[in-house]
Amino acid sequence: MNYNIGIDLGGTNIVAGLVDESGRILAKSALPTRATRPSAEVIEDIVSLARSVADESGISPRDVNSVGVGVPGITNKSTGIIEYACNLNWTDVPLRSALREALDCPVFLENDANAAAFGEYAAGVGKNCDIFVMITLGTGIGGGVILNGTIFEGFNFAGTEVGHMVIEKGGRPCTCGRHGCFERYASATGLILTTKEYMRNDPSSLLWELAKGDLKNVDGRIPFDAMKRGDPTAKAVIDTYIEDLACGATNLINIFQPSVLAVGGGIAGQGESLLAPMRNIVEKEAHSRNSPRNAKIVAAELGNDAGIIGAANLFMEARRA
Repeated sequence: MNYNIGIDLGGTNIVAGLVDESGRILAKSALPTRATRPSAEVIEDIVSLARSVADESGISPRDVNSVGVGVPGITNKSTGIIEYACNLNWTDVPLRSALREALDCPVFLENDANAAAFGEYAAGVGKNCDIFVMITLGTGIGGGVILNGTIFEGFNFAGTEVGHMVIEKGGRPCTCGRHGCFERYASATGLILTTKEYMRNDPSSLLWELAKGDLKNVDGRIPFDAMKRGDPTAKAVIDTYIEDLACGATNLINIFQPSVLAVGGGIAGQGESLLAPMRNIVEKEAHSRNSPRNAKIVAAELGNDAGIIGAANLFMEARRA
């Protein structure tokens, strides 16, 4: 039996899991990242977590095939250096060499969104797909593209920043410096912005009651809850949100023509009330709409474990490269 350790390194938490060759997580442990501290201290905690999940499962370090880490930033897989990770305040951190020295096994690094997509490809809804695309709807929008078992990342390891393709020229300002980016409309943040805009135009909407009369209380659940209770303004919010989401998804399908496009993240938990109308729009707008074969749009299934499972399976992707 081969065992691999996957590390999901986030700005809030570091989560480690011991994963078997079927993609099952046998043990999992986490620590707060405390991202403002020196990188060396964060690396010490990564090492500690990797050892603890092996110990918890009764696995000798010698039986660990590899360690993979998903990092929220630009990860140079050639050098093993994290070139930039703004949420960690890291620049040019030699993560791979530090972990290799401490754990004495092969170490593989990847951008966290790519790792999550690879998790779904290895053990989730992307299994057996030649071309697989995943988008994750969180505070922003993450994305990953798997082409014939290989993660597409561009020549400089900074590819598939799908949240920063523009879907509305001159639209909402984005943290990246552009205007009208996909994630400013179709992320959880984008949904909240759209909800607030509609609330300002309709003081009688149920949205105000659910937000307790304060725009600061608006979150991604409120418009769905209000829509389910028959509020017409909330329905207009969700219709607009789904149109924006479908626009970005259609762009990705037109570019990559994947057999499966998976949607993950908290908002994807709305299930078919989100995905069914999204599919209807994409089916009408996709360039390949008259083809007998088109992308299937599905919900991702691994949830928060996708990044761990994907990181643990990075050794597979490295073999193909």
